[in-house]
Amino acid sequence: MWTNGTTAVASLRIFQHLQHCCVQSLRRSKAERWQRRFGTSSSGPPWRLLFFGSDEFAVESLKLLSSSRSSSKGIVETLEVVTLSSDVPVKRFAQQNHLPVQSWPPENVDGQFDVGVVVSFGRLLHERLINKFPYGILNVHPSLLPRWRGPAPIFHTIMHGDAVTGVTIMQIHPHRFDVGPILNQELHPVPEKCTADELGAALATKGAHLLIDTLTTLSQRLVQKREQGEKGATFAPKINMSMSWMVWEEQTCDQIDRLYRAIGSQIPLRTIWMGRTIKLLDFVGRCHISLSVPGSLSYQKHCNTLAICCKDGWVGFKAVLLKKRLTACPSSVRLRTNSCTEHCWFGITAGLTFFI
Repeated sequence: MWTNGTTAVASLRIFQHLQHCCVQSLRRSKAERWQRRFGTSSSGPPWRLLFFGSDEFAVESLKLLSSSRSSSKGIVETLEVVTLSSDVPVKRFAQQNHLPVQSWPPENVDGQFDVGVVVSFGRLLHERLINKFPYGILNVHPSLLPRWRGPAPIFHTIMHGDAVTGVTIMQIHPHRFDVGPILNQELHPVPEKCTADELGAALATKGAHLLIDTLTTLSQRLVQKREQGEKGATFAPKINMSMSWMVWEEQTCDQIDRLYRAIGSQIPLRTIWMGRTIKLLDFVGRCHISLSVPGSLSYQKHCNTLAICCKDGWVGFKAVLLKKRLTACPSSVRLRTNSCTEHCWFGITAGLTFFI
């Protein structure tokens, strides 16, 4: 029992000081155990690093890691690369910059590296491989985890109209993608009307710099890492052709706009014309025409645009792709909807581009 208030306060401060010292001691002991277990003599940079990647998004991180080998900060000591095939941007960059390249799965990893980095690699890493890296394997993921776990977070960010996204540096766990503890995270506002390609380029640059920042203080960040919760978790599956079909009576102008900005550069939007598939190209946004039956068409001669009626308005396209060229004459057009097939007449002029 405390004899007075002063003694109680002093004793509490001593206890807090001892508690802080114990925590720091435990953190140092953990790092030392890693060093003894894996035979590494350093608890900080420069790191011996193995990079796993494939596409242009991954190249941005690899570029910064490569340049860090000769920087005064000394973040990277050695750098090697693992790729899935010969025809990917990461392998081309590695060869052009004389980086050692290994095929998948990598061999001779034991004792060769301190930490691994995965960026847009597309393969689940086995626990045996992860355990060969004293400081684990990091992943640069272009979303604010746990939102948009999975292979296509940028596309789903645009498709669902997110106003804010970001980049997460997490530690890879075996068995499941994108569920490991978070080491670093940074927000990024989504610019209005930006495409998935534009957003991807911005996040690739931000992710590369966030990776360097994480590697600079990696030991400390590993101690302070936080586990992901399931609250707010969403999944971002790969994009595919089934996402590109128009359902005119269900989709709004804004939904079509977001869909085009998300996948249009890789998968054209599609609809049915006279029983045949056509691809809708060069989207121009909402057209100001009186509302009609979804699936109806109207050629806007003053702006050289083919307008199509959807759930809440009209959207326009400058070109469509067909198997044969359309002539400049009135045509009977049918656009398939879920409930029925709508008919209308419209004039096609030479100004509207059709491709064979």
